[in-house]
Amino acid sequence: MKRFYIVVFVIVATGFMRGDASVPEQDPAKVNAKFITVKLDNSRVRVFEAALKPGEKEAVHSHPSTVVYVIDGGKLRNYAADGAVAEAELRAGDTLYRDPLTHWAENIGNTTIRLIVVELKQE
Repeated sequence: MKRFYIVVFVIVATGFMRGDASVPEQDPAKVNAKFITVKLDNSRVRVFEAALKPGEKEAVHSHPSTVVYVIDGGKLRNYAADGAVAEAELRAGDTLYRDPLTHWAENIGNTTIRLIVVELKQE
């Protein structure tokens, strides 16, 4: 049952979205440097910690395939490159897989959301 909820969350959080050719790809670590600290970057993965305080909004950015671990949860609104909008409640300890996507997110809750994001690089 827990796996079902994780799958549902991934679908909702990504808003059925993938990168859109009409939106140029943006490196999240560059366009959202205020929210992201890169912890590791090598030929296989890039790992960063992201923190978004209540009311904060990211700039549009793109990710390759990604694994996300939620350190501190909260309520998030996600905006897709194609205009789709989805809301999700993140819970501490959730671990998610996301396909490549272009998006931006907004913390619509009252807690700081903290994530570990592992971007998987092509070999």
